[in-house]
Amino acid sequence: MTNSTGAGLNTGLTEQMYIDLLKKCLTGSGVAVRVGTILPPRGTLKRAVFDVVRTLLARRRLILAKLRPEDAGDDPDWQSPGETMMGIQRLNNLQNCIEGVLQDNVPGDFIETGVWRGGAVIFMRALLKVHRETRRTVWVADSFQGVPKPDSRRYPHDSGDQHWTKDYLAVSLEDVKANFARYGLLDDQVRFLPGWFKDTLPTAPIYELAILRLDGDIYESTADALQHLYPKISRGGYVIVDDYGAIRGCKAAVDDYRALHHIREPMELVNDRQRSCVYWQKGR
Repeated sequence: MTNSTGAGLNTGLTEQMYIDLLKKCLTGSGVAVRVGTILPPRGTLKRAVFDVVRTLLARRRLILAKLRPEDAGDDPDWQSPGETMMGIQRLNNLQNCIEGVLQDNVPGDFIETGVWRGGAVIFMRALLKVHRETRRTVWVADSFQGVPKPDSRRYPHDSGDQHWTKDYLAVSLEDVKANFARYGLLDDQVRFLPGWFKDTLPTAPIYELAILRLDGDIYESTADALQHLYPKISRGGYVIVDDYGAIRGCKAAVDDYRALHHIREPMELVNDRQRSCVYWQKGR
């Protein structure tokens, strides 16, 4: 049976069911049916408070029963109840890229720079396990302290950016490791790079990459990742940029790097509705 995302690898029904269930768990969409199913009686104070809170949560797009999974991650202040804000379509894109490099034997490890609770890198490790790939490493790069405060003198595009003030973006190394362990995927094929990218990526013992997923939000973090990791991407490998269409600093960093290094491979949208996440394949 060919997998449902169409990458070309043969995936059995059991394996594909596992992948589909994992996507629902990582995005939190699998718990939607349990949200708000038991209501306090109408006319009571408890029900009045409940209705107000539910309305506020709906405005923040946290009630997943009313949220299409593919829209998750479109709102920069939206917080998933799962381990990722990516949404199903972005996970489908990641699966396609991973299975593409596995099918074509593109050499190299996988990395995400900026992992939050670890959902994308957990998914990377799961797909390696599904396809019995034991030679590649999943690199988990994050400050585990949130987003750095903008250095507007060096990076004017980050001036005024407020991501560094959002406490929910700071997830500890211990919590991310615990999330891997909860899915049974914390092993020797997962390696962690804790610290600011400017300090960790220049000396990281990474020699070849097949998948580079950028989710550092701001110009500085995106530029650091491209500078130190893009030259290590094998021909045929993929670059995925989560916030290209959502955060001006991220877009500027990607555009500047591509222009400086004469990168001509076309960028593709993961889906037309969000117009945020983009990817491209490094030329062969």
